Amino acid sequence: MKHFQYRTLQDLQQETERLRLKHTGYEPDPEKVKAALGRPVVAGGVKAGNSMAIHPMEGCDATLDGHPDELTFRRYERFGRSGAKLIWVEASAVAEEGKANVRQLWLHEATVGSFAKLLELTLKVHREEFGSTDDLIAPLQLTHSGRYSVPKRIIAYHNPVIDKKTNTPADYPVISDSELERLEDIFMAAAGLASKAGFRSVDIKATHGYLLAELLGAKTRPGHYGGSLENRTRFISNVCGKIRAKYGKQLMLVMRLGCFDGVPYTIDPETKLGVPLEYPVPYPYGFGVSAENPMEPDLAEVIEAVRIFRAAGVELINVSAGCPYYNPHVGRPFEKPDEGNYEQPEHPLIGVDRHFQIAGGLQQAFPDLPMVGTGYSWLQHFAPNAAAHNIQEGKITFFGVGRGALAYPEFARELLEKGAWNPLRTCKTLTYCTFLMRQKNHPLGQFPTGCPPFDKEVYGPIMKEAREVFRSK
Repeated sequence: MKHFQYRTLQDLQQETERLRLKHTGYEPDPEKVKAALGRPVVAGGVKAGNSMAIHPMEGCDATLDGHPDELTFRRYERFGRSGAKLIWVEASAVAEEGKANVRQLWLHEATVGSFAKLLELTLKVHREEFGSTDDLIAPLQLTHSGRYSVPKRIIAYHNPVIDKKTNTPADYPVISDSELERLEDIFMAAAGLASKAGFRSVDIKATHGYLLAELLGAKTRPGHYGGSLENRTRFISNVCGKIRAKYGKQLMLVMRLGCFDGVPYTIDPETKLGVPLEYPVPYPYGFGVSAENPMEPDLAEVIEAVRIFRAAGVELINVSAGCPYYNPHVGRPFEKPDEGNYEQPEHPLIGVDRHFQIAGGLQQAFPDLPMVGTGYSWLQHFAPNAAAHNIQEGKITFFGVGRGALAYPEFARELLEKGAWNPLRTCKTLTYCTFLMRQKNHPLGQFPTGCPPFDKEVYGPIMKEAREVFRSK
């Protein structure tokens, strides 16, 4: 079903009002959009030259041993020239066992030099375009994919609803407390390798259903890492503490934090719409969810967790939601699903509003802790108007762009010059990038991902090949 059919910002505003959405507004004046998005931001004592960020997005194009490859370097060269002053470098596994796909970046002793070259290229082209990198922040995201690791999943606890969605047996072993203690030191060592490669900021990734995010929702897990909020935040707090103890202020600590897990969805065979799997009430699982209605966010516990993380040294948070493996419409409201997935179970603007509700609630709870907002892509060329409004209202600090940066890498430069986007260049949320991420029938075990509609020369042939293989299977 086609939802986005708004010719003017006024049309979109009227739809927002018709749906009675309380958390979404728009700044119509291009000059005020330029002013809001051009504001410098100080995070952890470092100034970012404007309020625009590129989210960490995996290209699935590393070598099998974790080095950035040709397409990786190409992507970050484009990002470096974008004009965004916060370039959040994509998820990089801290151990081979924690890779989400065989071509994910993997930071280890043998790849430090390649990571250094990737950062150097990003800084070099940014300096060429904008004169300096003194006001550019580029965190490296460190991750362990947990339940979604390949080839062997590693789970934090048993949630029967997620287990059903992921075909996880009820007796599948859960990672032990001793293994988690060992993994804390692996994260700390990876932070050291990031510093060695030249990074001055690292992200302890806790979103999208991966291991650290799953620990946050492990209310039924026994032991030191489950049950109470203190226990469920222990791993992240310990990692932050160990990094701080060893590296001091040498590394800024940041997080991409999943603030609302929601529940798993499946496809209705008749309507093709997404429908939630059956879940118990009260719902004794998950992070940021209402126990009485897990379809709805509850920020009370998230706010307490952010207080804990802030005390542990976190100085910048990227606010995320949902899990792309079991409820992709929550994290990425879309116009069209990737092939084989479900259609939107709600108007995408409702999902956008939910993102703004969550991010706005957190930012207003911590007005002096910079946060990056998510969920703008479906708004297409009106996304900057919503972002400017949120910044003006104190509901977010940074406008985060994900898929849109693949489609329109010069997005930040154009906003600073014109206060508006070219509608012919903006991401249409057709999820071709997600489709490519899910395709494994490639000689290397994973297709690389990008934007086939707007980067046709490189990704058009890749998309054609991936579709042919998918349909033949």
